[in-house]
Amino acid sequence: MPISILDLASIADNETARDSFAASVEMAQHAEKWGYERIWYAEHHNMKSIASSATSVLIGHIAAHTSTIRLGAGGVMLPNHSPLVIAEQFGTLATLHPGRIDLGLGRAPGTDQKTLRALHRSPSSADSFPHDVLELQGYLSDESTIPGVEAIPGKGTHVPLYILGSSLFGARLAAALGLPYAFASHFAPDALEAAVAAYRREFQPSRQLEHPYVIAGVNVIAADSQRDAMRLFEDAQRFRVTRLVGKGRSFTREEADLLLDSPAGQQVRQMGRYSAVGTASEVAQYLDEFTGHAAADELIVLSAATDRDARLRSLEILSEVSGLDSVASR
Repeated sequence: MPISILDLASIADNETARDSFAASVEMAQHAEKWGYERIWYAEHHNMKSIASSATSVLIGHIAAHTSTIRLGAGGVMLPNHSPLVIAEQFGTLATLHPGRIDLGLGRAPGTDQKTLRALHRSPSSADSFPHDVLELQGYLSDESTIPGVEAIPGKGTHVPLYILGSSLFGARLAAALGLPYAFASHFAPDALEAAVAAYRREFQPSRQLEHPYVIAGVNVIAADSQRDAMRLFEDAQRFRVTRLVGKGRSFTREEADLLLDSPAGQQVRQMGRYSAVGTASEVAQYLDEFTGHAAADELIVLSAATDRDARLRSLEILSEVSGLDSVASR
């Protein structure tokens, strides 16, 4: 089964965005060698720890430093943009790197309300998401839905679209449009089963896709020992609760653990419900069970280890235990 990577382009403490981009290039080059299907980059704004705000620019940079692995947005938050501009951006990418570009689409803002206003968008922009997806799809196909307006480049590139979501809304939209559906179970696990069931039940075949296709997100930290994996996972939990609950403050390990024990911290722990943590065999067993639970056709993994070397080692172990590396070497 295909396994892909979600790279948050994280900026660690005492690092710059440039450091993050160099690390993303290194990860992509390794992932290509290890046999991963694709890498996606998510649009976030005004977040000091994430560098993937200009998603299409980052994808182009990574594509120029790799050869075969698929790259895409996981996703572009379409309410923040004009569909025509996104079609032109991803049409350019697909023209420069044919057969390698994906376009995942979400309707969340990817930021807070103040930043949303700075983007010159309003909360009601999300209401037009279904219409905007169709408009964008038209620009990338052979016939625009807006007479007299074409995406150049973009027209005829047929960049594959994916609907991203964590609720039944996205599942039903993806089903109605006959598009692949990627569920964000790596941080929003609650509606996974209901959303996938609704998507598969209501799916309508389309020109892009004949049968339903589900990509499920899952956190993975694999290490050479169970003890090391758990230590890395606990550090990742501390990092997440500090960023989400601490509001930019710095905390000692003990203070972060107290935060994790608070009601807000318990919500952060719940976000990571679907996490494969352990040795190669333990991670493989968890992912096998998760695949069945999620009724997934593909997994997209987020390695949340805060140490970059440990993150790469985690992905290397997963490629070995999943047989991806042997497929890539053929």
